[in-house]
Amino acid sequence: MSALAGLKVIELGQLIAGPFAAKTLADFGADVIKVEPPGAGDPLRKWRLLKDGTSVWWQIQSRNKRSVAIDLKSAEGQQLVRTLASEADVLIENFRPGSMEQWGLSPDALLAINPRLIMLRVSGYGQTGPYKDRPGFGVVAEAMSGLRHLTAEPGRVPVRVGVSIGDTLAALHGVIGILMALHERQRSGKGQVVDVALYEAVFNCMESLLPEYSAFGAVREAAGSALPGIAPSNAYRCAGGAYVLVAGNGDSIFRRLMGAIGRPDLAADPTLADNTGRVARVMEIDAAIEAWTSSRAVEEVLSSLEAVSVPAGRIYTVADIAADPHYEARGMLHRIQMDDGDELTIPGIVPKLSRTPGAHDRNAPHIGQDTMAVLQSIGLSDDQIAALREKGIVS
Repeated sequence: MSALAGLKVIELGQLIAGPFAAKTLADFGADVIKVEPPGAGDPLRKWRLLKDGTSVWWQIQSRNKRSVAIDLKSAEGQQLVRTLASEADVLIENFRPGSMEQWGLSPDALLAINPRLIMLRVSGYGQTGPYKDRPGFGVVAEAMSGLRHLTAEPGRVPVRVGVSIGDTLAALHGVIGILMALHERQRSGKGQVVDVALYEAVFNCMESLLPEYSAFGAVREAAGSALPGIAPSNAYRCAGGAYVLVAGNGDSIFRRLMGAIGRPDLAADPTLADNTGRVARVMEIDAAIEAWTSSRAVEEVLSSLEAVSVPAGRIYTVADIAADPHYEARGMLHRIQMDDGDELTIPGIVPKLSRTPGAHDRNAPHIGQDTMAVLQSIGLSDDQIAALREKGIVS
């Protein structure tokens, strides 16, 4: 049996944060009913590269879910959601604060119907505070959290991480909150609201940023590929222009690294025996490492460092990932068959559970693919469903 078998989840969100949280639950057996608007459905269906008119991203974000197309702006649609919520364990939404209240789907309203309901609310700035009504996307959260200030080469424009990291971190914090609330519900029998702000989820991962400012007035600045205050750890150019990442910042690792690059003098230097001394001379150390890597191909560098147990790796493209035997062995290159018969490779499921692992049980649904079955399960007759379809409230 799956880890979350029997857990009923209603997903009202769209795009990334809320749906990613629901996807994570679905991967481990939760019955996730995705409510999306009739017609176009979730906008993610049309994001980035499309295959037969639908984003291949959709096959990751909505795998293992059921789709019900309901117009949340209609009174009848809102009543359908209340009925669904009355039988659910979890409801996930990531609309702008106030939207659920406007639709009569506030926490107070839903918890009155189902006191055991756990409601995850993901928004840019949270449900309270002076910024709560501002529109907030992940990119803004990354900026407000301090992350964007650090993602750049010194003196150059801050850059995007490359993926929607703010949304994903918020989703994972939301899943943690849901699991905590489920655990607590076993004791109290009561549900509650999990309030996740995108900027707070990113800020929670900013390590020593704030205490360093509080204690020393230190404002951490962009440092490119280096890891400020921890040495050596950087990207080093190899022959042919490729780069290799080397993390030699442990005391014994540093000594092995210096031996591998032919610098026993630095390995034996007592002033470099710990991180504090190495940070003071990091430019000298980085120069010594790159003097060695720059005359060698990436493969030779990696082979030499692996032989002495120094953490190192080359920078992968997706082509490298798709060809990597470790990804394959760990089940991270998961192949599915699309409706048209073509094969598609998507990421496997994490984390790995030994007894109750996650599974890909069904492909992402078409818009409203499960509307009939879900509405029948909550007591609607075929005639009632047909009447709602006639009005455009469901599809």
